[in-house]
Amino acid sequence: MKKNYLFTSESVSEGHPDKVCDRISDMVVDTYLGAEPQSRVACETLTTTNKVVLAGEVRGPEIKKDDLIQKVRSCIKDIGYDQDGFTYKEATKIESHLHAQSSDIAMGVDSSGNKDEGAGDQGIMFGYACNETDVLMPAPIHYSHKILRLMAEDRKSGKLKNIEPDSKSQITIEYKDGKPANVKSVVISTQHSADVNQSQVRELVKPYIEKSIPRELLKNLSETEIYVNPTGNFVIGGPDGDSGLTGRKIIVDTYGGAAPHGGGAFSGKDPTKVDRSAAYASRYLAKNIVASKIADKCLIQLAYAIGVSKPLSIYVDLFDNDEEKNKHVESLIQKNFDLSPRGIREMLGLNKPIYEKSAAYGHFGRDPGPDGSFSWEKVDKKDIFTK
Repeated sequence: MKKNYLFTSESVSEGHPDKVCDRISDMVVDTYLGAEPQSRVACETLTTTNKVVLAGEVRGPEIKKDDLIQKVRSCIKDIGYDQDGFTYKEATKIESHLHAQSSDIAMGVDSSGNKDEGAGDQGIMFGYACNETDVLMPAPIHYSHKILRLMAEDRKSGKLKNIEPDSKSQITIEYKDGKPANVKSVVISTQHSADVNQSQVRELVKPYIEKSIPRELLKNLSETEIYVNPTGNFVIGGPDGDSGLTGRKIIVDTYGGAAPHGGGAFSGKDPTKVDRSAAYASRYLAKNIVASKIADKCLIQLAYAIGVSKPLSIYVDLFDNDEEKNKHVESLIQKNFDLSPRGIREMLGLNKPIYEKSAAYGHFGRDPGPDGSFSWEKVDKKDIFTK
């Protein structure tokens, strides 16, 4: 493992075309779970200039197509789009092609007789945590998210004017002895109104860099490379500037490339899909392990087969070359956690309409909410590993 290196992660805002799609897909999940907690949903969304298309399969209560379309418009309005090429109003055409879940998939996943509910698909899921930040996330992705989240909050409140919904951020951090030491560069590309020029956009954005990144990492601010809209004008953006699809920002959603990703997206999937629920469980395990202070960082891998309830394998890496400790932690996980799809959902309370708010600014490193959202960020099991 390198001790001294540069590492970069990026984030995208809720107005990015792909994130608009993630938000809409998770709204569909929440709509069905809110009406029936055992609903099954796999919803993909496509956006382009003045068009939104929903496709996928569902099993649950009847939701009127017109009601769902109205909720799509509410998502677009809340994000902040009312532009010529993309708006929450009638100029944007919305199509829904959701249909019933495949009976073959349902048969493999459902419980029956002595058979417990199986995983909704095969695959591998990773969870990661490290002590680089107070939320136990890698520093580059955490601060990239924070810049865009604070900008969005002020844009929506009216405090930040002339900045539009579509934006991206990217932070490069210099590591020394394996720890974050200094921010080398920050890149922010943000959509803006035609009323401001590039130097004005830079002045609007710069305070959010200072608000988001700790002073000890910005101690050489004058030497930090800051790029704001390096290509120049960025007035046309969002789905009008580029098409969007659900599930295309899986590294942004997780650890910014600091840890492996299993390849499956989260948004648009109900929690019987282990792409989502087992990734949350992996993060929950990794975060509690690091919170127990037995390791500075932890990587967990879980593997599943469709229709099979128990994970096929559990892998733990504490990055300390202590094979016995790694094996001991694996043993503690197997003894104390039910990692079947049903067990994960019950442990984390996942059969709730809690997913729409996770669609932007990362699924991890967030504060658990009173409604049960981000339950996988709790550190209520750390004593298991301390002992």
